[in-house]
Amino acid sequence: MSKEILINSGIREVRAAVISGGNVSELFIERLNKKSVAGNIYKGKVVKVLPGMQSAFVEIGLQKAAFLHVADIYTGSNDEINYDEEISDDENMEHKSSENVETVIHHYTPIQEILTEGQEIIVQVAKDAIATKGARLTTHLTIPGRYLVLMPGYEHIGISRKIENEEERERLKNILMSLRPAGMGLIARTVSDGLSSEELVADLEYIKGVWAGVETVIEKSNAPSLVYEDHNLIYKILRDVVTSDTSRILIDNKEDYEKMQEFFNNHLSNLDLKIEYYKGEEPLFDLYNVEIEVNRLLDKKVWLRSGGSIIIDQAEALTVIDVNTGKYVGRQNFDDTILKTNLEACKEIAHQLKMRNIGGIIIVDFIDMERLEDREKMLSTLEQYLKEDRAKTSVVNISPLGLVEITRKRVRDSVIRMMSEPCPYCEGRGVIKSKITVCYEIMRELGRLASQNKGTAILIEAKEEVADLLLEHENETIEELEKKYMCDIEIQQNNSSTYDRYKLKIMGKANGSI
Repeated sequence: MSKEILINSGIREVRAAVISGGNVSELFIERLNKKSVAGNIYKGKVVKVLPGMQSAFVEIGLQKAAFLHVADIYTGSNDEINYDEEISDDENMEHKSSENVETVIHHYTPIQEILTEGQEIIVQVAKDAIATKGARLTTHLTIPGRYLVLMPGYEHIGISRKIENEEERERLKNILMSLRPAGMGLIARTVSDGLSSEELVADLEYIKGVWAGVETVIEKSNAPSLVYEDHNLIYKILRDVVTSDTSRILIDNKEDYEKMQEFFNNHLSNLDLKIEYYKGEEPLFDLYNVEIEVNRLLDKKVWLRSGGSIIIDQAEALTVIDVNTGKYVGRQNFDDTILKTNLEACKEIAHQLKMRNIGGIIIVDFIDMERLEDREKMLSTLEQYLKEDRAKTSVVNISPLGLVEITRKRVRDSVIRMMSEPCPYCEGRGVIKSKITVCYEIMRELGRLASQNKGTAILIEAKEEVADLLLEHENETIEELEKKYMCDIEIQQNNSSTYDRYKLKIMGKANGSI
């Protein structure tokens, strides 16, 4: 199925949407004030070593010191390389040494024997700062090209796991072994499938030149400083998102169009791809109904075609997805109704994870199914849809309660976190106290305040609806407090935006106090 890529490029924001089969399948957003630093290489300075956590904090020039775990420090030992680790944010790579060593040994040299405070170190950002966590670093440096990934300091050859044909894997492996520069490793990306040796050589020469430039900057720079900045979204689309089935890129910024066309002519001219400049008056995303899809990404509930729905609750540590039959009641068998809803949910969940860029741990509460074959069918369907995701994902077997755990590699903030901020009214809780709850809360506080300040005048300021409730339902209680503690209690309306914003003030002595 051919796909198109639409790019809406503004001064401070660039958005790209991948259109497949007439529908939006992926969305990318990059903003000038919150630009991703994932993939950037820095000369950093170790500011703190934490032996108890086997980690260190490294100053690289960002707002927060970045985090480096001992497992992400490359010391040149084969035993310390995790061969299942992703090299880039959009490739699921498999590493193999020349000896075909695949066993992962997790016996790391203690971090206090590797790093000392004040030490300068070359690091690459593996994950952007997300929520309250700082950026995560690695010393396993990689320079991605269009077809290959260069790994300075390695002695390894790797082939993308998404290339499944064994003959093609062996062909690419032999080519890379003949091309691999001394003291460097190479990985063939998924898009290298079927390419000639000449095309791979051209890409290798390009990324070798990039690394040579990085080495020059490293020698001249003082820590902390940026020594290599990964491409912006415009170029990442060409490098990482465009595949052989991409038929067209439509972009609404002429300057960026000309830059893309130049990059395409120099590096991607073998592709049957058209890059066009959109000149229309109607906004590009409106023309293709992408803006509607973007706005829907903030919705918690997503309707399924059958009438069922999924509810997406994204917290800081994990995301929970609940599957419901909703309006769908089926036609014949109850078990078939549940299976159809769950299978439809599998497709939508995989789509939403990509669209919203949800990463980390995802727990899906599917509708309980009695039949074992139904569970197995649902699980295999989910895995099949998740294979289409460029981010690394894995699925854990379904639990007796119908819960499925998914992990998805998280490199950048989700689209929702990028597009939104905690609600100033509910402070991110998603709910506010009800009027009656606030009313009772005020009365408890009033009782405490009156007992501690006998003979005073007390003013209650509350939102109109809460003030009315106090006068309507708590008038007798207020009169009792006035008599008991010789207080004058007055209620006034304020201009508060929410029900739970109120004030109780001591205004002086009560009129009848002695």
